Amino acid sequence: MTLQQVARHAGVSLATASRVLNGSTRQVGRKLADRVSASAKELGYLANPYAQTLARNTSRLVGLVVHDIADPYFSCIAAGVTRVADGEGLVVVLGTTGRVPQREVTLMSTLRAHRARAVVLVGTRTTDAADLVPLSAEITALVEQGGAVSCVSQEGLPAHTVVPDNRGGAADLARRLIDQGHRRFAVLAGPAELRTAVDRLEGFRAALADAGIALAPHDVIRGGFTRDGGYASARRLLAAGTEASCLFAVNDVMATGAMAAVRDAGLRVPADLAVAGFDDIPTLRDLTPGLTTVRLPLEWMGEQAARLALGAEETGTKPVTVPVTGEVVERASTALAGRSGG
Repeated sequence: MTLQQVARHAGVSLATASRVLNGSTRQVGRKLADRVSASAKELGYLANPYAQTLARNTSRLVGLVVHDIADPYFSCIAAGVTRVADGEGLVVVLGTTGRVPQREVTLMSTLRAHRARAVVLVGTRTTDAADLVPLSAEITALVEQGGAVSCVSQEGLPAHTVVPDNRGGAADLARRLIDQGHRRFAVLAGPAELRTAVDRLEGFRAALADAGIALAPHDVIRGGFTRDGGYASARRLLAAGTEASCLFAVNDVMATGAMAAVRDAGLRVPADLAVAGFDDIPTLRDLTPGLTTVRLPLEWMGEQAARLALGAEETGTKPVTVPVTGEVVERASTALAGRSGG
């Protein structure tokens, strides 16, 4: 069924039918619009999304770009973004980067070509400032085209940004662990080029230093920012014979892998080695013992990022920053009860 047949059935011009069904900014009287819509429904006409995009100079697409959708951190934030977009009658298109900066730029360019109404970028920036240059250019181009961009990340891009306090949350966690009685620590620090990993390590280390506690160089292990990365890093730490009583993994999926590594080494959490994480992902409810961590309101962060992008007319073009404070959640994985000492 073609648009021309709909126009003929409704007794209007092709241009009028197009304005009604493709959403042109040019207004059509209510009586004519109702007649065209009734004809389209009766004939079973489906509007062409490409024609609608041309007519409106935008689409009903919301781009969501994440590093790894298999990671519960990203899937929780994605749930928040999707909930807001669904409420606006919009369609979310997902892209994953695998933490490759160039892939992020490519996805942004593709979404811009499809005239996405908004794009939400979720994921840590790298420590290389040069990575921001091509991505910033794509963001600026999409905004000039009439779209909007928001991020869940660190500041630095020309976009509205929801910013988790990674340093502060890690410092609060370190102080809580010290209060529990721990004095010897190791850290699964993640990749050195990821700012989230760097910020969490630095916040944790600074709080320890304030308490007169130093991290030994061999007790800071770099590895993948994933469950398997945490498992491999913990195995290396245990093989080296760490004297730490408490292990901090800079995200929960790494902590989950670390706990599995401790068990596979014939040790117990927390009796032989306490473990803590960061994020409070939902899958922790199935973990035994429960993981001490820093809770971030992940779905709320996604909702907030989506609202910032979709409400760009209200917020304006000047980037808005929304800080997010983490909350330490103390669970059994760091308990000292039954241990010989901290």
